[in-house]
Amino acid sequence: MSPSPPSGPAASLPAQSAGAVPTGPGHDLKAGAGPIEGPPSVWPASARIAWGLTGSGHLLEESLALAATLPGVDLFLSPAAEEVLSIYGLGLASLRERFRVFRDKTASSVPVGQLYDHGYHTMVIAPATSNTVAKCAFGLSDTLPTNMFAQAGKLMIPSIVLACDTRPTVITRGPHRWLSLHPRRIELDNVERLKAIDYCTVVETVDALEAALRARLADLPAAATANETAAAAAATATATASHDPATLSTTASSPAPAPSRPWNTSSS
Repeated sequence: MSPSPPSGPAASLPAQSAGAVPTGPGHDLKAGAGPIEGPPSVWPASARIAWGLTGSGHLLEESLALAATLPGVDLFLSPAAEEVLSIYGLGLASLRERFRVFRDKTASSVPVGQLYDHGYHTMVIAPATSNTVAKCAFGLSDTLPTNMFAQAGKLMIPSIVLACDTRPTVITRGPHRWLSLHPRRIELDNVERLKAIDYCTVVETVDALEAALRARLADLPAAATANETAAAAAATATATASHDPATLSTTASSPAPAPSRPWNTSSS
């Protein structure tokens, strides 16, 4: 049975042969460039880790301590993350001493475009609130971290998510005291839903996050081994970035050196 011809607006679109690169308005490609077909066979040594922060205080300091031991990590903050960082006494100025920091200041999440240029070989969201887990599990992307997660998946770039609400009882350190929280069935179900999302690994502890990152870095093709990524990070470590909504420009200063013992997850 042959397919019906298109009707409505689609009927006026020019036909494209299989595998053809679209041309015309809206398809301003570089000369000779075709569409991106998934991740490169060999990642450039300059590729980095994109690390999303959300509005969770649970395991926040531990997650940042782990991120600080890794080469080439850029932080992508949601508006809620900025608020929570301040509540926990973690200012943007201190983060910029070690990381490039991108803030959620555009409706279209402009920094996401760096994924298309093979700027990031891995996407991390740690820690991830139950709200972020639900958005990622149901394909919603209305913050910078969830947009990064969605586009990474579409580009077949692996993501690792440290979910917060994974057990019937969660003991967590609040800004002023320890708390005992009891995630509802819907939060626990959404964690299971997220585990079924393509190119996504869900972890429940910082130790498991470290192990997943260790495995991911060991898995990268030769050009993006940990040592070469570290060298690239050192060479490009003019590494403080503030996001200019119009141009995505960055302002740079020399970051503090990374700790000498990689994979040390202890927090200060």
